[in-house]
Amino acid sequence: MTAVGAIDVCRSHGYCNACQQPQFAADRLLGIDGRLTPRARGMADRAGACAPFRQAESLLLDLAGWKIDAETIRRYCHEDAAAARADRAERQALPERFAGATGERELHIDAGKVNTPEGWRDVKVAVFACRRRAEPATAEDYEQRDLPAPSVRSVIAEIEEVQQFGRRCTAEAERLGVKAGGLSALGDGAEWIWNLVGENFPTAAQLLDVYHGCEKLAKAGRAALGEGDALQHWLNGARGKLIGDGYAGVCEVLAALSADGAAAARLGATAGEVLNYFCGHQDRLGYAVRLRRGQAIGSGLVEGTIKQRVNLRMKRANARWRPEHVGPFVELLALVDSPEWAEHLAMAA
Repeated sequence: MTAVGAIDVCRSHGYCNACQQPQFAADRLLGIDGRLTPRARGMADRAGACAPFRQAESLLLDLAGWKIDAETIRRYCHEDAAAARADRAERQALPERFAGATGERELHIDAGKVNTPEGWRDVKVAVFACRRRAEPATAEDYEQRDLPAPSVRSVIAEIEEVQQFGRRCTAEAERLGVKAGGLSALGDGAEWIWNLVGENFPTAAQLLDVYHGCEKLAKAGRAALGEGDALQHWLNGARGKLIGDGYAGVCEVLAALSADGAAAARLGATAGEVLNYFCGHQDRLGYAVRLRRGQAIGSGLVEGTIKQRVNLRMKRANARWRPEHVGPFVELLALVDSPEWAEHLAMAA
């Protein structure tokens, strides 16, 4: 099967002198592996990355006019995902793009959930990116600024312990030529993220995702004020204080909530919980400086990757993924949209 449809190929069958295994000697010269050419196999991978395997079967029939069953697409996708991970160190397109890109080097880290035969498992995801700076902004107008999209990015993923994933991140940073000294690490409040960053990128700037910080503030405001206009009014001011003044701003807005006896009673232990949360991240709240520099203050890049690559593609009804397939498949989903896709196909041919 080729990218333009099925063709009949006649060639001689023989035995290898060295291993005495039967084979078609011309297949290697023709680029045939099984019944698909490399280009056709790449199309099958793309279809399997974009849609569940049974839908990918129909997609290929409708768009290319040739049929390959869902199980074969699934098998090829997992085989090629493993092959793509194996040849990652040899690919040069992304390292060259990172070397030539201007802007800030960023590392976004988070985790998603994937259903496996053993139950739901965390798949850790890291995105390295390079992004040009935006125009300077303030706490009042940051949501209206036009933050440039990354000019280049690289995705790695795996179900594994933090230490192993940290080493995986370090290896990718070395491949891309990303130096920790010029790197910004962005993530939510999960302790494992900052342990990983501290151990593997100790000189990187660290920043708590601003939207997770705002969610914590909202928890305190909701406990004290309930839902309604009063909460929204307080939260608008509280966000500005968090972004403009960091931990000191958080202390100020929570103290203001406690000034009213009834609100303070409703707030109760939530105040201590929220203060403890921000206290643990007080060195990661430098939003005002980063806004003045035009830098990112949110980890939406990795959250969007998890939404698109994990949640929408892999969280399907009755879907179960073998743990060893998850990380390479997430990376394959990202690879098909990257400058390295054509390079990978050429290496596989």
